[in-house]
Amino acid sequence: MTNSKALRLALSLRRQSFALEVDLELPARGVTVLFGPSGSGKTTILRCVAGLERAQGLVTIGDTVWQDDAHAKWAPTWQRDLGYVFQEASLFEHLSVQANLVYGIKRTNKPGGEAALKAATTLLGIEHLADRDTTSLSGGERQRVAIARALATQPKILLLDEPLASLDSARRQEILPWLERLHNELSIPVLYVTHAMEELTRLADHVVLLDNGRVKVEGSVSQTLSDSVFASHAGSEAGAVLAGSVAEHDNTYHLTCIDVSGARLWVRQKELAVGTAVRVHIHASDVSLALIEPRDSSIQNKICGVIESINDDAHPASCLVGIRYQDQRLLARVTRKALVTLGLNVGTVVWAQIKSVALA
Repeated sequence: MTNSKALRLALSLRRQSFALEVDLELPARGVTVLFGPSGSGKTTILRCVAGLERAQGLVTIGDTVWQDDAHAKWAPTWQRDLGYVFQEASLFEHLSVQANLVYGIKRTNKPGGEAALKAATTLLGIEHLADRDTTSLSGGERQRVAIARALATQPKILLLDEPLASLDSARRQEILPWLERLHNELSIPVLYVTHAMEELTRLADHVVLLDNGRVKVEGSVSQTLSDSVFASHAGSEAGAVLAGSVAEHDNTYHLTCIDVSGARLWVRQKELAVGTAVRVHIHASDVSLALIEPRDSSIQNKICGVIESINDDAHPASCLVGIRYQDQRLLARVTRKALVTLGLNVGTVVWAQIKSVALA
């Protein structure tokens, strides 16, 4: 295993109605999102990493071997240095928030536990909740406490199993910014299970698309979302994520300008400092193509690029066109009739008009 890889998974698990077969090397830091429909194997992989479920194969993190069936090696869950957060925050209701947090570091008894606990509570913004009864917390607060408790044990990896699935929309929006802080600041790898596109576009560095226990696509978030196989699974949510930074604000029209490799895209004004790194999520259905630069149009956002792929869409009337711009990629969903009428082919220079841009 190369030094740049933290987690090695080669797992085989067969049941009567389900078979898991994966072989993955995942990055040493950042958030890897396991994405796919219910029943695709996402949570099963997490449970196998944690030792809660026994598959055949190999699980290593760094130089530490947790499972190697070829050499009869198996570490039980209690010997695996990990943090696990479930869909429902598993807090002890008879203990205060502070007592819940301290419980984890007492069990692990690692040096620096108090400092790790303080760092975790600061990172998740829960210092003010310390004396609260856990039954008085909102769903979002409970999950933040559960994540902080897991981090305070100083694990080698953090496993998050659909941590927002049990929350309503308001609570999800409450906790997402804190998860973004984890994404930006943690130095350990995170395995994050979800089937929600918003969570993927906001949090993922690396993506693994699963279907029926198999890996369909794997790679960086920008590579994966612009892949036609991923797009066909995403359906109406198919699109691309572009990296950019805040260039300026237009207070007159309440807009913020995002610089994306030299292109300038305007979004609704956000309270972000100039220079802040951001992501923009652009749905394939919000991109139209033209052979010459569009002018006198209400669609203000446009990027000139080169077609690098044309692939089938879920419906035969349309196709997915991949456009390369600098080192970034867009997806456009267009009809086959338009493709033929405009004479679009791989290598054609086109202008992509973007009807709607969302900050991820």
